Amino acid sequence: MTLPQLESRQILRTHIHATSYQNACDYILHCLSTHKYGYIVAANVHVLMSGYWSNDYQKILDRALLITPDGMPLVWGLRLLGIKKQTRVYGPDLMMACCQRCENTGIPIFLYGGTRSTLDKLQKNLIDSLPGIVIAGTLSPPFRSLSVQEEDLISQKIIASGAKIVFVGLGCPKQEEWMSRQQGKLDAILLGVGAAFRFHTQEVSQAPRWLMGLGLEWFYRFLMEPRRLWKRYLVNNPAFLLLFAKQLLIVKCFPGRNKIQ
Repeated sequence: MTLPQLESRQILRTHIHATSYQNACDYILHCLSTHKYGYIVAANVHVLMSGYWSNDYQKILDRALLITPDGMPLVWGLRLLGIKKQTRVYGPDLMMACCQRCENTGIPIFLYGGTRSTLDKLQKNLIDSLPGIVIAGTLSPPFRSLSVQEEDLISQKIIASGAKIVFVGLGCPKQEEWMSRQQGKLDAILLGVGAAFRFHTQEVSQAPRWLMGLGLEWFYRFLMEPRRLWKRYLVNNPAFLLLFAKQLLIVKCFPGRNKIQ
């Protein structure tokens, strides 16, 4: 398999890849076939702004194998920066696309994150919809910071399972931080999928697809969980719009420059 050639554009401080579900899955399979292990980030405005505010988190993003445009504002950003036909590569849908590939190829997967109840439902739903899928293991970590010893035990369990793709449902920034700490420990591709576990078990309602297409999924999720998400959306979203508008102005006024400090 030839490695797909992926363009990227820098939006604020983060390079976002111009990919698709098919190309992202091809990339993952190529990495596995060449023993190139690491982690993949499905990025939205919250992810980019977390990197903008935190140098440590930005370094984690910079080390990712692939960063997909999970949110519509990033899709529009890529289009404005020259990737005219860019489409969304949404974390929950990318997870299912990867699972379908794994069913066809026999690649074993591991589910990490969420509650025990969520993982049980998710495992059943995946097996019902993809009977040939190999789920090598599942693990629900404690809802607190883990000690080094606890993280090592988790890594050992994933290694012992033989899984080659680990879906991580811890949410931003926790899942990216965890994936980064596994670099060099796990011979696998780690894919951060945020709330995908709860979406695929119908524990949390997803926004209608037409609303997603308008870039208003954030508003739907805010209405569902206002206390938890108000700061993410009411602070990060306006800040992103202002900073990206500044970036576009710099690009227009100074061709060849495409970044913001």
